[in-house]
Amino acid sequence: MQLTEQYLEEENKRIAKEYKELLRISYRTLSAADKKMIRQAFEIAVDGHKDQRRKSGEAYIFHPIAVAKIVASQIGLDATSIASALLHDVVEDTEYSLEDIEKIFGETIMRIVDGLTKISNLKQEGDVSLQAENFRKMLLTLNEDVRVIIIKIADRLHNMQTMDSMRPDKQVKIASETLYIYAPLAHRIGLYNIKTELEDLSLKYTEPDVYQNIYKKIEESKAKQENYIEDFSKVIADSLDAEGLNYDIKGRYKSIYSIRNKLIKQNVSFEEVYDKFAIRIIYRSDRNNEKFVAWKIYSIVTDHFTPNPTRLRDWISSPKSTGYEALHITVMGPKGRWVEVQIRSERMHEIAEKGYAAHYKYKHGAAQEEESLDQWLNKLQEALENSESNAVEFVEQFKLNLYSKEIFVFTPKGDLKSLPKGATPLDFAFSIHTEVGLKTRGARVNGKLVPLSHELQSGDQVDIITSNSAKPNSNWLDYANTARARAKIKSSLKEERKEIAEEGKAILARKLKAQKIPFNEKTVNELVVYFKLKTSLDLFYRVGVGSIDNIKLKEYAASRSNALVTFFKNKIRKPTTPANVDQEEITSNYDQLVFGPDEEKMDYKFANCCSPIPGDPVFGFITVSDGIKVHKKNCPNAIQLQSNYAYRIIKAKWIDSTQQGFKAVINLTGLDNLGLVNEVTNEISQNMHVNMKSISFDSRGGVFHGKITVIVTNNSTLNTLIDHLKSINGIDKVTRE
Repeated sequence: MQLTEQYLEEENKRIAKEYKELLRISYRTLSAADKKMIRQAFEIAVDGHKDQRRKSGEAYIFHPIAVAKIVASQIGLDATSIASALLHDVVEDTEYSLEDIEKIFGETIMRIVDGLTKISNLKQEGDVSLQAENFRKMLLTLNEDVRVIIIKIADRLHNMQTMDSMRPDKQVKIASETLYIYAPLAHRIGLYNIKTELEDLSLKYTEPDVYQNIYKKIEESKAKQENYIEDFSKVIADSLDAEGLNYDIKGRYKSIYSIRNKLIKQNVSFEEVYDKFAIRIIYRSDRNNEKFVAWKIYSIVTDHFTPNPTRLRDWISSPKSTGYEALHITVMGPKGRWVEVQIRSERMHEIAEKGYAAHYKYKHGAAQEEESLDQWLNKLQEALENSESNAVEFVEQFKLNLYSKEIFVFTPKGDLKSLPKGATPLDFAFSIHTEVGLKTRGARVNGKLVPLSHELQSGDQVDIITSNSAKPNSNWLDYANTARARAKIKSSLKEERKEIAEEGKAILARKLKAQKIPFNEKTVNELVVYFKLKTSLDLFYRVGVGSIDNIKLKEYAASRSNALVTFFKNKIRKPTTPANVDQEEITSNYDQLVFGPDEEKMDYKFANCCSPIPGDPVFGFITVSDGIKVHKKNCPNAIQLQSNYAYRIIKAKWIDSTQQGFKAVINLTGLDNLGLVNEVTNEISQNMHVNMKSISFDSRGGVFHGKITVIVTNNSTLNTLIDHLKSINGIDKVTRE
């Protein structure tokens, strides 16, 4: 790209303007020393990146400035973080070293930049265990400074905002990884706005058609939404004004990603999603009266609109562990529509918008507001340092705990403990202390004895009964749900297993000697393969507990003596095609899809999790032992596969060939009337000439539910059939399973 002097001059003006904007929008008040440090970081970043350009063609320096703006404004971090954000790619991409950064800016910024560089240098490809190990390493940077991970989230957000010029396969990989790792992290740190934007941008690249469809519908209905918010506000504004309250009422659409999840989960159309937007009442109040004013507003809203009693969420009395505080209620609004109302003070609103950063602004000499962050970091630290759990389990467990809802339970002394929803007495015991967990014999909840598998509810008082003779058993893993409890139980079981394995090793040596078989590494490896085990520890353990006994070892000895004969037999045996393989079916499958850039024909199978049919947008996934599995692009497992195994994803394309039939299941609901079943079956078999494999109808209280399995050649035929069925009088909804 040829750059003229005029273009470069204009670009330099834009860079200077962006820098001034960065200082102006900072959430915190910057001192003269802060501004000097940020200026220095800006100048080094400009110098370091002066010859670099992004894929879009613009100067690279715009990226670190944009990341610093997100850190300064949207997250609200300090000058140290702003300077670190400006420098986050300098060590990786330019001639500046970590020593240079430390000399100019000191140890703190050097450590943050070093942490960010380590994350960037992590190998991005590889199997799932490597990907998970990389994720663990990334989180280990929290040991140095939590700001590392927050700046990395800001960096990912800007990359997602500017991904248009990348190759489509790169877009899908980065978007999938964002949904898999970065959105949950942003959620856990309390950066809800950023989490929402990351999810929406990810959907834009992983399912572009779905994203555009919902986006257009939101735009089309915006005017109606604004009128609705105005009508709602009018009803309660007079009452709020009469109480002399200082407030703002705002309405916002739910995110595209959350609407898409509702469409899938509730199996409804866009028009049928009743809570597409929320109304927020943000009030001004001094700290002492915040709670009182929140409940006063709650009382006023519920005087005018009937609340749904099952949908009250009080996060003012018991804030989330992220620090989030608010009252959420769902009321029956005008025109008979459910409306979610969020009631927050200005302080609560800032904490919701900025996450932990906003706490610093409101603390008054005490460190109370930082406690929840410290507690979370301590819990995370324990999980990271627990060398007993493998990395894949760690990632899955970490993600599980990220999105889980919280419950609040009491200790016998009345202290409040936060646990994930679904936690059991065992989870509670290990959250108190590891020794309490390991010695658990039973539990009382609200004074009554309960099994260790009992699911705790908010408000329960839990008392753990301990015994010195108690110890974990493998069943405990079925009762524990938190990462901490499971890790400690596994660690304890592993120790016990090692002790049994030591005994088993000695027993095995004696038994092999009796069979005149040498006890050495070669024999142990042969035994591991013979008994279809994974490690020598598994072998010794099974001998120790008696599941591999004298009879089985004698069978092994006999097979050993016959091994040579078997080897020669296998050598001369001719390969045969299994009798149960239908060669025609294989050929037919072969012709349906082509793979990769060269559109090659390869053998494949359809994934059971999403059952694609010709015409569905699909991709191929190369499995370890089962060839290519074909998944729909909107398969529930697609995001995880694309994120963790991007190197095993292969492009797939349908081609016209044999008219092979594919099974699809159609669900129908509607008003029951005479002859409806006959109309439906006529439409399918006579008008559309589609074969039906099975049909079932159930009618209750004038409403029928039907399930029909049909054989179609592609999804175009299926979609036409669904449209025809929808047009039958009395049919309310037709969906594909």
